Amino acid sequence: MEQLNNIAARISGLIADEDGAVTVDWVVLTASIVMLGMAAAFTVTGSVPGLANKISTHISVMTVGGG
Repeated sequence: MEQLNNIAARISGLIADEDGAVTVDWVVLTASIVMLGMAAAFTVTGSVPGLANKISTHISVMTVGGG
């Protein structure tokens, strides 16, 4: 029974211990920033082909030298 109380005391001590909490916060914050960057990259990547086609069309009708 004493061993069970000892284990329970250790577990409650681990739960109350706040060492490493800041590290976990920074990991979560960094992961959130990375995910936000990936979402922005996917949004931009989806728009690039259409924009490239518009630029290509605009450039193809231009004349050089104004002759």
